[in-house]
Amino acid sequence: MSEEGDDAADARRPVVVDPDAIAVGTDALGIGRGTAPPGSYVLLFSLETSLTTTIGALGAVTFDSPAYAYVGSAFGSNGLGRIDRHRRVAAGEHDVRHWHIDYFGGHPDVTLDAVVAAPHADIECRVAAGLRERVGSSPEGVPVPCDGVGASDCGCGSHLFAFSGSDSPRATVVGTVDELVRK
Repeated sequence: MSEEGDDAADARRPVVVDPDAIAVGTDALGIGRGTAPPGSYVLLFSLETSLTTTIGALGAVTFDSPAYAYVGSAFGSNGLGRIDRHRRVAAGEHDVRHWHIDYFGGHPDVTLDAVVAAPHADIECRVAAGLRERVGSSPEGVPVPCDGVGASDCGCGSHLFAFSGSDSPRATVVGTVDELVRK
C-alpha cells in the first residue's frame, strides 16, 4: 500500500468514543461539538436483565443477552453528529423515536456504553455482515434478536447483534471495523 493509502486507512481507523465525552463536547471526533466527519459507527449497549419492548412497527421483541451492537452510518450534513442524537435518546434527554434503535436504546434499562466510529468509511453493511459472521459463529447464542432493525434501506437482515456473556463486544467490533478499513 502506498503512503497516501496508509494515510487514508488511518483516517478511517476505528475510534472508541465514550458517550460522556460526547455529552460534554470533548470527544476526539467532534461529535458533541457538531463538527464530526461523516462515517460509519457501532453503538455498544448493555442491559442488566432481559426485557421485552416494542420496536416500532416491528412489534414486541425480547432481549435476553447482556450486550448488543447496532451498526449505522451518517453521511448527511451533520456526519457522525447523528451519534449525539442516539446518545441523547439513550440518556433520556430526547424522547423522539425515529429509528428502530431509538426504541431499544431509549429504554430506561438499556445503557449506551461506548461508540466505535469509523470516520470517512462507508462500511455500514460490511460491518453488519462481519458481525453476523463473527457473532453468529459463537456457540452461546443467536446473533440477531430481531430481523429488520436498522436494515429497512438495505438487503441486510438486521444491523443489531446480540453478544453472550463470554463475548467481548468492544473487541469484536473494533477488530471487525479495523479489518474492513484496511481493505
